[in-house]
Amino acid sequence: MNRPLLWVGVLLACLLGAGAFYAWHKAIPYDEVVDRGPSPQARANPYLAAEYFLRQQGLTVEQANGLERLGTLPPNGNSLLLLGERSNMTPRQVEQLLEWAKSGGHLLVVAEALWDEETGKSGDLLLDRLGIHQAMSDASDEPPAARRKKVPDLTKLYVDNETAPAHFSFDTDFNLTDPGHLAQFSANSAQSSHLMQRDLGRGTVTVVTDSDLWKTPGIGKHDNAWLLWYLTQGTGVTLLFSSHVDSLLTLLMRYFPQALVAFVALIALALWQAGMRQGPIQAPAPKARRQLQEHLKASADFLLRRGGQGTLLQALQRDIQRAARRRHPGFEHLDTAQQWQVLERLTRQPSHVISQALGPLPAKRLNSADFSRQVACLQTLRNAL
Repeated sequence: MNRPLLWVGVLLACLLGAGAFYAWHKAIPYDEVVDRGPSPQARANPYLAAEYFLRQQGLTVEQANGLERLGTLPPNGNSLLLLGERSNMTPRQVEQLLEWAKSGGHLLVVAEALWDEETGKSGDLLLDRLGIHQAMSDASDEPPAARRKKVPDLTKLYVDNETAPAHFSFDTDFNLTDPGHLAQFSANSAQSSHLMQRDLGRGTVTVVTDSDLWKTPGIGKHDNAWLLWYLTQGTGVTLLFSSHVDSLLTLLMRYFPQALVAFVALIALALWQAGMRQGPIQAPAPKARRQLQEHLKASADFLLRRGGQGTLLQALQRDIQRAARRRHPGFEHLDTAQQWQVLERLTRQPSHVISQALGPLPAKRLNSADFSRQVACLQTLRNAL
């Protein structure tokens, strides 16, 4: 083995070892936290943080996607929170919820519609049955710039044995009213009421103007989380996000698909039967009956479709020029103004008729009346020659 190459290899190894030792000695380990945003569970469930908080307080929390859960959910010792949209709730479902609450359950609902004084209802079947109305508050009339400059108007709730009230960030644009004085307590901001609770049979019903304060961005602010615990303490909590009712077509496809297919087939057969011809097919007209006028009309229609209006009008103009050359030798060598003067003398037609007939054709398509008028003018000149 070549000794110089061996020494070069040893030297390179020593240099690499020294460099690695220096880098290891100078390197400082550190931890870096990478924020990857909310998890898929948090994006799918805006009340996920609220669920974790209630579980930390020792409460049992579950989710439900339909009112079918009422059939197996005992009223005593349970709270049902209706946090989803329920505009399609039926009167029968409203009765089920109220009966469940009357039997000892705690029902929390979000007011969804405004009370209409003219009709005497709001459209929110559940809210109307509870006798609590929702309206726009006076704060909603203020301009947005003024509201941004103001200190947030927090809702306050005074609790027994506590000197300071709890504060919550309800939406101050809405206001709850209790015309029948049925509520046992309420939580109010400076100008509005945002939470009311009333007894219903052996149970209770809580109405709030909105539930955004319990979603992930807002539950950690003020006393929002404490309020959720205060309303549900000592009970099992069921969060209901949807009260959607399947349509008749969906139910038929789910439980009676064969009957639905048979019904569609019956309709198709009925339409096919109604669309059948009644009587023999009419035979085409014999060719012997064709007249010269029909052939001419068919030829003109064909030329109009294939060549357009310009082709027919140019053909008539060329016929006029040929007839003029026969009547006036050297006609083709005259300029346009002289040609029109010759035609005016030969046809006894005014100059504006001649200029209209032999002038440049318009670029756009003429309507039926203008096209017929142009053809008639050309035919008059041709016949006069």
